[in-house]
Amino acid sequence: MRFHGLGPLMAHGSWLRAYGCGALGVLLLLSPGIAPVTAQPAKTPDMSGYWLGSFFVGLQNIETAKGVIVEPADGKIPYRPEIRAKAADIRANRMADEPELHCFMSGVPHVMYVQFGFQIIQSARQVVMAWDYLNAFRIIPTDGRPHIPAAIKLFQGDSVGRWEGNSLIVDTTNQNDRTWLDTAGNIHSDAIHVVERFTLATPNTIRYEATIDDPQSYTAPWKVTETFRRIAKPDYEQYEFACLEGNRDLQHYTEEAGGKAKSKPQPER
Repeated sequence: MRFHGLGPLMAHGSWLRAYGCGALGVLLLLSPGIAPVTAQPAKTPDMSGYWLGSFFVGLQNIETAKGVIVEPADGKIPYRPEIRAKAADIRANRMADEPELHCFMSGVPHVMYVQFGFQIIQSARQVVMAWDYLNAFRIIPTDGRPHIPAAIKLFQGDSVGRWEGNSLIVDTTNQNDRTWLDTAGNIHSDAIHVVERFTLATPNTIRYEATIDDPQSYTAPWKVTETFRRIAKPDYEQYEFACLEGNRDLQHYTEEAGGKAKSKPQPER
């Protein structure tokens, strides 16, 4: 029996009821004049380009505990008591230990809200993010590979990604405990696990959120959010960043060097 078009098919409704919609699919595939429908792969959003977010000194204001933390509702990092005390001691006595003062790369998610912009370079198998600041970079494979062995600890950790619709989901493990979450003394252990979601909300806007989990440091996971905006200047480019351990800010540069500090008298020779 050969059917040419949908009219004869409708005339044989009893046959279709007997054999179901699967039979209809076979008939549509085999019948001349009816082209089969092939599934189209989902299009991956293109995030390539230069982006700029906010620069946070601290994830939460020390006095009001308000900042970019959206979960929990009180905006506070849910520290374990002993880790909260350690962070308070750092703020009071050991801010000179801040990793970036010593030219160490920021960890995840800290690297996503450092000063200056960053670039996204995207291919079919990976997403690369590169910063002016500290010449840092992240290489995020999206080819389904597993994480590296847990015993290997890195400043940026090990990130693997996957696409979900309009979002890039990045799972980061294997970080060491030598980085801070910001420049205000908020800390973590090497058990930290971060899941980030980069959503292309508009062609020029990425909505970012990161969920941080670290059972050794926090009593529950917590979340931060941020928005990145595309840098549209056609002549924008990134520059080499020179980090000098122990460098000084403008308040302490001398007037001769363009700062505000008075010059110290030179000893007579």
